[in-house]
Amino acid sequence: MHPEGTAPLSTYETLTCVVDDDGVALLTLDRPDQLNAFDLTMARELERFFTTDAHDDAIRAVVVTGAGRAFCAGMDLSAEGNVFGLDESLRPTPAELRERYAEAPYQDGIRDTGGKVTLAIHALPKPVLAAVNGPAVGIGATMTLAMDLRLASTAARIGFVFGRIGIVPEACSTWFLPRLVGLQQALEWIYSADILTPDQALAGGLLRSVHEPDELVPAALDLARSFVRGRSPVALGLAKQLLLRGAGAPHPLDAHLAESLGVFHTSVADGKEGVAAFREKRPASFTGRASELPEIF
Repeated sequence: MHPEGTAPLSTYETLTCVVDDDGVALLTLDRPDQLNAFDLTMARELERFFTTDAHDDAIRAVVVTGAGRAFCAGMDLSAEGNVFGLDESLRPTPAELRERYAEAPYQDGIRDTGGKVTLAIHALPKPVLAAVNGPAVGIGATMTLAMDLRLASTAARIGFVFGRIGIVPEACSTWFLPRLVGLQQALEWIYSADILTPDQALAGGLLRSVHEPDELVPAALDLARSFVRGRSPVALGLAKQLLLRGAGAPHPLDAHLAESLGVFHTSVADGKEGVAAFREKRPASFTGRASELPEIF
């Protein structure tokens, strides 16, 4: 790989991706003339990236940003027919959808496209950071909730604006948002459908930090690099899974049992090398692969 990055692992219409020598991928939403509005092509490509390309061991972390002056202006409402790509002839019941959500016609005709993207992001056992460079509304805001950290430019504006167009929150945001900012704050932002400034989003607990526009992406890339340099991809991936699962576990025993398996498996692999490197006062040379995580749940 070259310092400026490599070609994307796949060819995309709405995304660009470069990967640096540390394995940090910069994934850019790339429809700048449409303010990176989320259409069905972008939905499919984001899902493919996070379910396939991002699992390549050459990628160790992902930073997501937008081309031009916007991060993502929400769903592209210019499409003909059902702008969400849903089959209006269907009348699904909750039981039918739960039982058959992975089958036709439910998979494409009923399921929220943004939710399929955020589920893919959530499942990736690697750090994922959002570098919100400009307006991020609707799915532009909710897709970032599945990411691990959110950094924003002073030019960012964030809005959970579903109430303005008569729809409900999507992209699994009713699961993610209260966990990030608390139920009261989540309800206020959804009820008001206001556009938040970066300072408001920071104060509400949504953002990690706010940066000047030219400093945003470099700061996000540097932070991502600091997460993966000299780290075991296996230990990092398991740690992410443990934290995400542990946050919703009904009892500490569930975390204890999973952690016990995690410690066991890493102690006989990358952990052995890490301990040896610590004792010998040298950099560790980890060989574990995130694509080969042991089962701990």
